[in-house]
Amino acid sequence: MQESCKEQTPSPLRLNIGGTTPLDGWKIMNVQPGENVDYIGSCTDLGQFNNSTVDDVYASHIFEHLSYVDELVDTLKGVHRILKTGGTLKVSVPDFDVLCIMFLYPSLSGEQRFYIMNMIFGGQQDPYDFHKVGLTWEFMSSYLDQAGFSSFRRVDEFGLFENDCSSIKLGGQLISLNIIATK
Repeated sequence: MQESCKEQTPSPLRLNIGGTTPLDGWKIMNVQPGENVDYIGSCTDLGQFNNSTVDDVYASHIFEHLSYVDELVDTLKGVHRILKTGGTLKVSVPDFDVLCIMFLYPSLSGEQRFYIMNMIFGGQQDPYDFHKVGLTWEFMSSYLDQAGFSSFRRVDEFGLFENDCSSIKLGGQLISLNIIATK
């Protein structure tokens, strides 16, 4: 059952943008309807959420699907807008620095290099599964700063949800850039 945050705001509201796996205490927003989806919509339009009504946002392997020209900063500003003061954005994206370096490892098989290429450009299984930007700590820090976040720091992984992309490893190496940003 999809709901609108403007009609009914659970307290606290913890929002998993782009998720599909339920977790107690979290609501799911996804661009595609699904069994566990509470809110249908694009992360580029968070208009269904009032200002300062969300305690925490989790977005794992979502923001690389946005254009760095305008969509990414605008979306991060939207997340900032809906977060309560002191609220956090937990963001995980493919770490472009790590992936570029790993792609050149001579010991990798063709299959492993193809997997890395897939992480860089997206799985391309549906219209929403294309990556438009490669993100690094330097780039994400700049985008988070432009969006108004007061602080941000790297973490190794989140491990919040089953099959959490923040914990993906290739050859024992974590391949995601994981950041906690605070409003």
